[in-house]
Amino acid sequence: MDAMRLILASRRALAGSGEEREIMTEAWQAQALAQAIGSRLAVSGPPELRGEALGLTELAGRGCGVLGAPQLDVGALRASQLTELGDARQTLLGLGGLLGEVGIALVGLASAADDQTTYWQCMEAIDAAEESRDRVREMLRRLAVREAAVPEREAG
Repeated sequence: MDAMRLILASRRALAGSGEEREIMTEAWQAQALAQAIGSRLAVSGPPELRGEALGLTELAGRGCGVLGAPQLDVGALRASQLTELGDARQTLLGLGGLLGEVGIALVGLASAADDQTTYWQCMEAIDAAEESRDRVREMLRRLAVREAAVPEREAG
């Protein structure tokens, strides 16, 4: 399945989650998807993005580790369904939006947490989502620089 369809499925699932465990599961799914997209970009994406994509893979992996792996069947793991990235810019825009929504959902969860463990788990997961989102923004910036340079090369 292409990355944008998986991102949209993740956004819908996150928006439809209400209980603590569901939100944590969807946050984990989003980080796992970010890790898979980062890995794919690091291997076959534009050369300008490969270093940042590797960083995204590491940060998203940390986000998964903080949240702990949910009880999912292999078929329910969206990241395992990734078959193609499509347009890198569109994929990164969608992923950045998803990571932002994950952060917002986790802030709400942390605010309502009854115990310190859940609170701090959410706080660490928020940090990981924001750091992942920062990597996505940097990759979008690099793509913009690359796209701006192409017309200059063609004109010169």
